Amino acid sequence: MNGFTENRAPGASEQSDRGERPLTWGDSVAMLPLVGRVAVDVQHHHKRLAGLRPELARLERARLNLAWPQRARRYQVQEEIAVIERELQTAVSELQRLGVAVLDPNTGLVGFPTVVDDRRAFFSWMPGEEGLGYWNFAGDTSRRPVLPDWTKPVKTKVRSRGKSRREKKG
Repeated sequence: MNGFTENRAPGASEQSDRGERPLTWGDSVAMLPLVGRVAVDVQHHHKRLAGLRPELARLERARLNLAWPQRARRYQVQEEIAVIERELQTAVSELQRLGVAVLDPNTGLVGFPTVVDDRRAFFSWMPGEEGLGYWNFAGDTSRRPVLPDWTKPVKTKVRSRGKSRREKKG
């Protein structure tokens, strides 16, 4: 792995192959409180949908023989699903606007895009984790611990400008 440009994963280039803007380590950590809340929402909405869809499917199969209470429940479930799908889409869109990917809606796993060894990758986090401590290549479910060197602040050299014009004249 090569150098880390402003705490981006080592080997990160300015643009990934899909047009995502790689995020620095510092930016990713700073975004985590907000992203974490939205990721919890994504996970919650996904679980609610997973619980309601089988119920709706059961009610749909029996729709011609439903008594009024079950028919009313069918309409209620349809409306709940529509609302939750809109809320889920809003949450996912918010993450996308922030440049963050939803890697697994079931677990709430989100990825902050970066590049490692010239390959698309993510710093990854899921609800329940203390902080941003893992990364994975795009399309790979195997998460690896973030190396300590990746989290160190980048040292920049301060250039002296030499003598000012006033100092040269005097």
